[in-house]
Amino acid sequence: MEQKKFDLNSFIGMLLLGGIMLWWMNTQKPDETPEATTQTEQTTNATENVQNNLTENTVLNDSLQQIALQNKFGAFAYGASTTKEGSTTIENNLVKLTIDNKGGQIIEALVKNYKTYDSLPLYLVKDKNASFNINFGTTDNRILNTKDLLFTPSLTKNGDTQVLSMKLKVAEDKFLEYRYEMKEGDYRVGFAVRSQGLNNVINSSQEINLDWNLKGFRHEKSLKTENMYSYYYYKADDEVDYLQMNDNEVVNDIDWVAFKQHFFSSVLTSETPLNNATLKSIDFAGEDVDSVYTKTYELKAPLALTNGELNYNMQWFYGPTDYNLLKSYEGTSLNEIADLGWGIFGFLNRTIFYPVFNMLKGFIGNYGLIIILMTIVVRILMSPVLYKSYLSSAKMKVIRPEMEEINKKYPGKENAMKRQQEIMAVQRKAGVNMMSGCIPALMQMPVFFALFKFFPTNIEFRQKGFLWANDLSSYDTVFQLPFKIPFYGDHVSLFPILASVAIFFYMKMNQSQQANMQAPTQEGMPDMSKMMKWMIYFSPIMMLFFFNNYASGLSLYYFISNLLTIAIMFIIKNYVIDEDKIHAQIEENKKKPVKKSKFRERLDAAMKQAQEQQAAQQRTKKK
Repeated sequence: MEQKKFDLNSFIGMLLLGGIMLWWMNTQKPDETPEATTQTEQTTNATENVQNNLTENTVLNDSLQQIALQNKFGAFAYGASTTKEGSTTIENNLVKLTIDNKGGQIIEALVKNYKTYDSLPLYLVKDKNASFNINFGTTDNRILNTKDLLFTPSLTKNGDTQVLSMKLKVAEDKFLEYRYEMKEGDYRVGFAVRSQGLNNVINSSQEINLDWNLKGFRHEKSLKTENMYSYYYYKADDEVDYLQMNDNEVVNDIDWVAFKQHFFSSVLTSETPLNNATLKSIDFAGEDVDSVYTKTYELKAPLALTNGELNYNMQWFYGPTDYNLLKSYEGTSLNEIADLGWGIFGFLNRTIFYPVFNMLKGFIGNYGLIIILMTIVVRILMSPVLYKSYLSSAKMKVIRPEMEEINKKYPGKENAMKRQQEIMAVQRKAGVNMMSGCIPALMQMPVFFALFKFFPTNIEFRQKGFLWANDLSSYDTVFQLPFKIPFYGDHVSLFPILASVAIFFYMKMNQSQQANMQAPTQEGMPDMSKMMKWMIYFSPIMMLFFFNNYASGLSLYYFISNLLTIAIMFIIKNYVIDEDKIHAQIEENKKKPVKKSKFRERLDAAMKQAQEQQAAQQRTKKK
């Protein structure tokens, strides 16, 4: 077999062929086409153009926005462009206020430590139910409202006082400022309205108006009762007054206005009295049991410039209409919005019932027991009056047979004057005064009406329970009716029923006393005894209907009061008054000469003259 040998020529040929192939592969790379180069340049240019356009549009939008603000707000465009929307909260242990940047006004006022009748947080301001605004003109002929403008907030603290400055800026050193100052443990919040450097911005020839309005939220179970005690109060010329329902007035020299919502009030006080102020109250609730609001209150008052600037020191109050609390604000007269009644009724509440109540609550925590103890105190104090009334009744009972004899002796209309003269002579000799029975009853009326104001308006009784009543300031409910009875309501209250039953037995027991106090029925005169019989049934029914929607604390008072009156009357009648001794005393009085007063002499002379004229007329008729 032939052996293969190495072929040098073939090996050299293979190397040359491989080198040629490598050279050819490296020199055949594809060239960039003009289209590819153009696309790359376009992409780069487009990116640069977008960035340039965004920058230009941003600058353009900012410029357009600034122009729009300038056209709308004039000099106040500065604040609108430098301030953002938002709110600031200031609070202490009693009240929490939220102030909005837009308008610099209070948009929420939460009264802590109190709840609504349905256990919700108690807000006096929320959900745009209130608005505070200053309307003014500018020197560049614009009419602006602060409620539409953005204020710049600045919250600081000075000791235990929080200070919130809300500035409506024209420039950093020119602004309109609302300044709020809140201290710990106080419902009052300092509020200043002042301007700086705006004497060339605010048009002093145009009126600057402060507008404050509020729609009062419903907070209590009985909308009708709450609305009845919700009033617009104000202090002007050092006197406190209020608006009637659906009324408006123009008033001068106003120190404060109070939007009262039964147990809670929103008050604005001004150290500089407001003049030519328009006050308006609108009854919003009516009879709508599902209404969210009670009344709408409005205040509109012009503000005066001092050297071209605004400078008013004011004060807000958002809190309870608590007589004891408001009384502590000396020199303000704010305690008068607690509505304790006018004249003698308010005097009794201020000087007797509130001091007694404050003393009792100092060592008794149950407010139902406080009412019972107050009732006992009142009945004990009134027991001498009740004794006088019964004593007069007993005396009248003793001399009644004599008066009946006089009626028989002088019958007919022609003897009416003589009959009356003789009856008065018998009463005078016996030492009996007809008014002595009426005066005690009249003396009890102021107490009745004073307490009629005391219990429904005293916030201390609010949401305080006793027995089946869970709120002594509102009606108690033992049964809910599926329908509404006119003048009665859609529920059954037990305390008014008990009070009505007690009144019935009291009047039944008192009927004989009233019969004794009345002189025998004279000819031609109505029989009062028959009317009294009807009143025994009519009064309890009236009480039942009237008090069914009233404060259960008031019904509890009348129930206990009538029970105690019945007991006192029973004791006086059976153990104190002795009719035999009274009769003997009357007989002794008859023996004594009666000295007539000048008034009695004039009265007897007038009656004698009338009697003679009557006799002359009768003689003329016979002719």
